[in-house]
Amino acid sequence: MIKTNLPVLVLKGIVLLPNNDIRIEFDNSVSKEIIDVSELFHDNLLFLVSLTNPLEESSSKETLPKYGVIAKISHKLVLPNGFIRVILTGMERAIVHEYLNLNHSAEILETIVSNSDKPVENKNEEKIFIQKLLNETEKHIKMLPYASNSILSMLKNTTSLSKITDLIAPTLPITYSRFHEYLKQTSPEKRMEMILEDFYQEEELFHMERNLDSKVKKTLDHNQKEYILREKIKAIQEELGEKNSKDEQLDELSTRIQNLSAPLKIKERLKKELKKYQDLPSTSPELAILENYMDTLLSIPWNIMTKDLDDLKLVQKRLEESHYGLEKVKQRILEYLAVKQQAHALKGPILCFVGPPGVGKTSLAFSIAKAMNRNFVKISVGGLNDVSEIMGHRKTYIGASPGKIITQLKKAKSMNPVFLIDEIDKLTKDVKGDPASALLEVLDPEQNRYFTDNYIDEEVDLSNIFFIATANYLEDIPEALKDRLEIIELSSYTEYEKLDIAKKYLLPKICKQDGLTTPIFLNDDILLKIIREYTKEAGVRSLERSLETIVRKEITNQLMGKRIIRRFTVSKIEDYLGQPLFSYAKAVEGKVGVVNGLAYTNYGGDVLPIEVNFYKGQGNLILTGSLGDVMKESAYIALSYVKANADFFSIPYQKLKENDIHIHVPEGAVPKDGPSAGITLVTALISAFSNRKVKDSLAMTGEITLRGDILPIGGVREKSIGAHRNGMKTILLPFSNQGNLDEVPMEVKKDITYIFVKNYKEVFENAFEEVEVCTRI
Repeated sequence: MIKTNLPVLVLKGIVLLPNNDIRIEFDNSVSKEIIDVSELFHDNLLFLVSLTNPLEESSSKETLPKYGVIAKISHKLVLPNGFIRVILTGMERAIVHEYLNLNHSAEILETIVSNSDKPVENKNEEKIFIQKLLNETEKHIKMLPYASNSILSMLKNTTSLSKITDLIAPTLPITYSRFHEYLKQTSPEKRMEMILEDFYQEEELFHMERNLDSKVKKTLDHNQKEYILREKIKAIQEELGEKNSKDEQLDELSTRIQNLSAPLKIKERLKKELKKYQDLPSTSPELAILENYMDTLLSIPWNIMTKDLDDLKLVQKRLEESHYGLEKVKQRILEYLAVKQQAHALKGPILCFVGPPGVGKTSLAFSIAKAMNRNFVKISVGGLNDVSEIMGHRKTYIGASPGKIITQLKKAKSMNPVFLIDEIDKLTKDVKGDPASALLEVLDPEQNRYFTDNYIDEEVDLSNIFFIATANYLEDIPEALKDRLEIIELSSYTEYEKLDIAKKYLLPKICKQDGLTTPIFLNDDILLKIIREYTKEAGVRSLERSLETIVRKEITNQLMGKRIIRRFTVSKIEDYLGQPLFSYAKAVEGKVGVVNGLAYTNYGGDVLPIEVNFYKGQGNLILTGSLGDVMKESAYIALSYVKANADFFSIPYQKLKENDIHIHVPEGAVPKDGPSAGITLVTALISAFSNRKVKDSLAMTGEITLRGDILPIGGVREKSIGAHRNGMKTILLPFSNQGNLDEVPMEVKKDITYIFVKNYKEVFENAFEEVEVCTRI
């Protein structure tokens, strides 16, 4: 191995192999100086190195390859424009030991190199390899019509395997990186294997292309023949004056099918239907049926997907801007997008928002779609009783159409929209079928990828759709359907949440949409008065209507030239909205025979006073106030418990036996039901018969058994909010409901004392102002 110093010439996009020539023109001073140094000091020799990445703008000694070719300047010509044209001949491969800068020029590199080509040790093997390579080259040239046979004459008298491989390699249609592999490979035997590998690969590719060309030619010939025949038919029809709209529709459908991006099965089905359409006479009534069917298939966005927004912080910001609170829902959306982004593929979840009217279930679904950058569609299934509305009609029927799922999917224009199914708890069932059962397939993550609408009669993948269902009452959702849903409960808003929503969302939105240039100002006291005295709801719809009334009146005054009010007073609000519609007692005083229970209504939580009175009779129990069966049973249980423990409560048993008892729950027109009034009924009975008054500002809720055990109830959050709104200071709750306090807003918990009870004895000890101690019998 002999080391030598040579000037370095760096090439971009060109690889010179030994025993080959290249012609290069130089126009810069550095390259010209390299040529001069080579002529003066190195006997026209220099070292050529090719950049591994031809797109690199610049290179350094550290990034240059450690291999290249020693070349000789075999011809040099100075052109009239000052450029230098040289012909370089590759001499041998070399490896780099070190790159150096020349002393007189920092821009010119010099390198210490040594020969790296390995000779073939066995000369007999070399002859065999050469013959094999010559035979394969000749076979390759004969097989491929575009291959040049000029190389054969150059190879005939060559007795070096190394030289032959270097002469053949540049004639191959290989990539730039593959040329680098040939240059880097120092073993002639390995280079021969590489050439044979490239030969075989090129021949296989040629055969594949030829077979493909043959197939395409056959298809083109068939299509051309069909086209010519169709054109002749058209010409004959035009000559006879029989040109009709069917031909135009046929052309349009054919073009749409050709351009459709859909599964192969769907395109085959469309072509089959188009052929059937083509063969039908123009007067056939089935033409319209086929046309509608094909239009439906063509309108489904089979392979179209919108891209989800990957910036989770931006999604969170958009959700915060559109809806106040609802942290659990927002967190669930962010979790879905985070997992989808991490896994790169995730089927759409199926959520169900359950909550009272007006809390923002439907608008939240729309905001989710907007935040995720997805299209949004919705259907309402409230009162739906026909399975065909979901699954579609058989297309053989006159007037048949696809179901709501496919219809809305066409409108969505993508296969992954946010799809809202509204009022899922209000589905009905009759002789036309059970729509809830039809939705089982749609809302089952394991089945909806194979959803089949009766009309299109082909599988449609619904698994990428983000389904959201809404319901007011969880218990009204069929169990089989409920099992497929991820239930997220949206509770009623507190007064202070409504206050924030009114200030941050509703009032600015109303002023903007009604064209009020200068927004009006309502302070917190005024807004709270509107919330408490003009609305009674879980959501904010009535609040929004009240604010719209105020804004409308202000706009009317503005256009009529009256003085505009920017800061409202209580009297002005009453002028605009009228007298208060609702009132709440702020400091409820205890009365004998009257106890405050807590109820969960459509409007959220509320205080439910229960009254008990008695008079001479025969011990009959009278119940009024539109009570349901469960609440009536609670009244009987309460009376039985009081009678069984009359001595403990210091109530003469004879008094219970000789008097008729009347239990009434005010607002008699409003239906009431549920077991949670149990302890309230017992306390009201004890209060009436023992002439004891319940503590002021105290409310209670809980189911009671015949043995006096207190069972847990639901709606703790809503009942607490209702109690707080009505000025309650103490609430008695079942011991098992302690965990539900986490759901109660902090502004409510700080004003209310909670007492948790396991048995009615504890209720008795905490409810009355004066409790006489006695022994239970």
